[in-house]
Amino acid sequence: MIQSYKKNPQLDKSYDAILIGTGIGCLCAGALLAKSGNKVLLLERHYTAGGFTHVFKRKGFEWDVGIHYIGEVQRPNSILRKLFDYVSDNKLKWDDMGDVYDSIIIGKERFDFIKGVENFKSKMGEYFPNEIKAIEKYINLIFSVNKVSAKFYMEKALSPIMSFFFSNYFRKKFLNYSDRTTYDVLREITSNEKLIKVLCGQYGDYGLPPKQSSFAMHASLAKHYMNGGSVPNGGSSKILETIGKVITKNGGTILVRAEVNEIIIENNKTKGVRLMDDNCIYANKVISGTGVFNTFKKLVPASISIKHKYLEKLKNVKPSVGYICLYVGLKGSSDDLNLPKNNLWIYPDDLDHDSCVDRFTKDNDEEFPLVYISFPSSKFSDWNDRYPGKSTIDIITMMPYESFSKWNKTTWKKRGLDYESKKEKFSQRLLTHLYNQLPHLKGAVEHYELSTPLSTEHFSNYKKGALYGIDHNPERFRQKFLKPKTKIKGLYITGQDIVTAGVGGGLFSGLITSATITGVNYLKKIF
Repeated sequence: MIQSYKKNPQLDKSYDAILIGTGIGCLCAGALLAKSGNKVLLLERHYTAGGFTHVFKRKGFEWDVGIHYIGEVQRPNSILRKLFDYVSDNKLKWDDMGDVYDSIIIGKERFDFIKGVENFKSKMGEYFPNEIKAIEKYINLIFSVNKVSAKFYMEKALSPIMSFFFSNYFRKKFLNYSDRTTYDVLREITSNEKLIKVLCGQYGDYGLPPKQSSFAMHASLAKHYMNGGSVPNGGSSKILETIGKVITKNGGTILVRAEVNEIIIENNKTKGVRLMDDNCIYANKVISGTGVFNTFKKLVPASISIKHKYLEKLKNVKPSVGYICLYVGLKGSSDDLNLPKNNLWIYPDDLDHDSCVDRFTKDNDEEFPLVYISFPSSKFSDWNDRYPGKSTIDIITMMPYESFSKWNKTTWKKRGLDYESKKEKFSQRLLTHLYNQLPHLKGAVEHYELSTPLSTEHFSNYKKGALYGIDHNPERFRQKFLKPKTKIKGLYITGQDIVTAGVGGGLFSGLITSATITGVNYLKKIF
């Protein structure tokens, strides 16, 4: 842990920029701004910095709370890799997951996603020999969407005047894809419902099944992993450690246990922030990485949010789905237990994705719509050096916030026996899915604990435990207020609500926000 992550470091009276939150968007923006000569302060309400990039330890084990794999970083010249290299001063290294990164399991059938476009195409052709043309068309379409997405996100950094004149030019082609659902687009390519179900087998990575999600989001995710998956060498905490060092080396400060109560705004100009302890810190630029709901409903004074119609605009978006995650610790190394590196996506075989979600939402005793199983101890090349004789598994499924909302007035660790009983019931159901796939693990589990949407809400401060910020439906991409520059002078937004969910989306949001503030073409600088 870096020395500057203190509860009460020596603070200056003013900064060039204050960033609220230490998720990947704020970390990226903080590093870019600091390297550009700005004095930055990052404020974190939690006792651990890093947002969803941080890890937690319990009973001699370590788990990632949000990062299970990242795409595109295998290629040294990819934009994502170059950006990570730049904000970490080339200190962040990566472990490749291997040829198979995801396995889609539907009932008793298994479909492996293999890295490399031609390999992916060939393998899907083996599974669906009568759908080869559809598979080729699908892959071409994925790349077409991503090709036009650059202009769409570039428009977010334009000045209001430039955006007024050129918005249509930058956005039109992307919106042709984003306006349609994933299912509608795929149904035009093929009538094979099983193929559609397999191709949408990673929808849990952005939280909406195919009949609800924007095809642009699906295309972004599918392309992101087409060359495989990786994890940070040394654990996910290396993201904060390496980028944090760049921030502090360039004069920045990261402050934990520092919850912001309000953004100070006078005459529509940002002046700084007021903390929960009533201390004020001043800056002419404030960047909120807490999501649009928190920013405009909690941090910006209500009268100002109303004046600029932000509360009205928020009605056009809604929080994404919640999840439960079972963190499992096992005795025995990954090699001893023969744990795979690739993730497992497990689905019922009787209904399509949307129907499975609908069935479970109406009755939580029904089958889970999906179960995702990740094996972090297998993915990190140095795990055995750090935790010899131990291994870990994450088991995740979607969970409506309403399933736990009766306890939303209680506090963490003190929610009562009924809450713990409900958690245990879901824990056993998730373990059953694990044992169905890897029956030899029975008896190897040493520790497990379940997080709920209330846990996510408590630690991340996201409305209703919305892991992915706001939903990635077609309507989301039409919202022009989802950009870094707000109508309040000096107030900016960053994070997954500005781009898309995931580490890649969050990282790019930091770049777009920094470019909006400084006018620097960071991509040109980085390359």
